[in-house]
Order: sequence, then C-alpha cells, then structure tokens
Amino acid sequence: MTRRKVSVIGAGNVGGTTAQRLAEKNLADVVLLDINEGVAKGKALDITESAPLYGFDVRVTGTGSYDDTAGSNLVVISSGVPRKPGMSRDDLLRINAEIVQGVTREVAKRSPEAVLIVVSNPLDAMTYVAYRESGFPRERVMGMAGALDSARLRAFIAMELGVSVTSIHALVLGGHGDTMVPLMRYTTVNGIPVDQLMAADRLEGLVKRTREGGAEIVNLLKTGSAYFAPSAAVVEMVEAILTDQQKIIPTAAYCSGEFGIDGLFVGVPARLGARGVEAIVQVDLTPAERALLAQSAAAVRELCEKVDAGRK
Repeated sequence: MTRRKVSVIGAGNVGGTTAQRLAEKNLADVVLLDINEGVAKGKALDITESAPLYGFDVRVTGTGSYDDTAGSNLVVISSGVPRKPGMSRDDLLRINAEIVQGVTREVAKRSPEAVLIVVSNPLDAMTYVAYRESGFPRERVMGMAGALDSARLRAFIAMELGVSVTSIHALVLGGHGDTMVPLMRYTTVNGIPVDQLMAADRLEGLVKRTREGGAEIVNLLKTGSAYFAPSAAVVEMVEAILTDQQKIIPTAAYCSGEFGIDGLFVGVPARLGARGVEAIVQVDLTPAERALLAQSAAAVRELCEKVDAGRK
C-alpha cells in the first residue's frame, strides 16, 4: 500500500507544531523542511521520539532538501518572515512573496499532483502567489485563515457563555485580518442563533477580539506569534482532504464569480475533500454583509496587485 505523504515547508513554530499534530493523528508520513536543516532535523527527531508515547507509526523526516518532498500528496507552506520593527507592510509583502514564490516552484516541480495549503502571511496574497507560480488548478491551492478565525470566534463565544466549544458553529468570510467578515446570523450555539443568547454590544466585542486575535497573542508573547491554534486549523484542513471528509470549512479559496468575487483568494465556506476544494458553498448575504465582503475583497485585490507589480 502506498503511504500518504505530507510535506511542511518551514520548521518554525507553526510548521513544527503542524508536523507534530499530523504525526500524532497518524495521518501520513511527514517531511519537515527548512533552510536551517538542523532545526528541521532536530524537531523531526524530537517528534519521532514521542511516537512510542502517542502510538503513531508514521515516519517524520527533517530535511533541507526539496528532493525529500517529492511525491507529496499535500504540501503545507508556512515559510516566511514575521513583521519586524521598522518594516512596512509593503516590505513584508515583498519579502514573503519572494519566499513563497521560490518555495512553490520547488514543491510544484517535485509534487505536481499535490494539494497546496498556504499559511504564510499576508495569507490571501500569498495563496495567490502560490496559485500563480504552481500553475495548479484552483481546487488544489488554498489558504488557511477562515478555519482559524472561526475557531477563535467559537472559543471566545464559549468563554463568554460558559458552554462547550463543541456546541458552537461559526462562519467567518473575507480576508484574514482586520477586514474579515464574521457572519453572526450563521453563528449558533447548538442551533440557537448566538444573538439570542448574548447582547449585541458583547457580541460585537467578541467580533473585534476575533479580528485582532493574532495581534493580541503577539502583544502577550512579546516575541513571536500564535502557532497552537494556527497549526490545529491547518491539520483540520489536511485531515478533511486526506480522508475525503467532504467537510465544510471556511477556507481562502479561489473565487470565480462566487459571492460576486472574481479572480481572488478570499475566505469562503468550502467543501474540502480528496480533490482539495470540491466546491464553494454560497450562502445568502444581506446587503450590509455583501458590502463588507466586497470591501474585504478589495483589500485583498490591492495586495495582489502590489505582488504582481513587484514580480520577478
């Protein structure tokens, strides 16, 4: 039997934790690649040594060579640099676009049938870069954002109401960041609309906290950014694809007219299965929600146009 293989590019906190979670779920053999080969090999070995304790039998390989990623079923791209003091957003965009561009070219050559999940920031624009450089069909390229944003919103609602997070379902659309569009009409607690259980001002406070979720953690950590929840969100997507779950997960998917958006990767409800994005699930939006989503898409388009202008 052919063993499934997932390659994780970038062995930082997000990449390393993603590799750990994938191994612990026994989903596939994992290749962890980083330009700092020692870090990749060290983390892979550490994960491997936990196998007897967690009972997984997949192989975890650390490497600095893209050749070890050949034949991957799925590739997670988490490479990139964080924004540093004195660095403009445009600087970050340019640097990470070059990194993701190079990574995508390497993995696409060696794994031409793979599904790509992009985690690098700015997420929506970097997913566009991976799509452009890979030449893959749109269903096999996607970005992880909505899964994380929805999880954060669910966690905050559960904390506020004192209920189990498993009772809460939430839907967040749009770009990853300040312009995300949480759809509260589709957010429920065991089927009960959340706005029936919480005052509007408290709910708006939780939406604001969700939009600023990454920054809140950065401010607390002082050095570094979130990785436990982001890696968990990636693994939810990977599992849905590898096991053909046909699970609906908010995903940065390529829109060709859906929700009035064309030619952009924007967070939408997507059905994930063996082919990647099997379908985009369209839901009815109010005029106000549609306007917010259009505003979010315009912000994503602006980033993509900057990426194209600086393309090498």
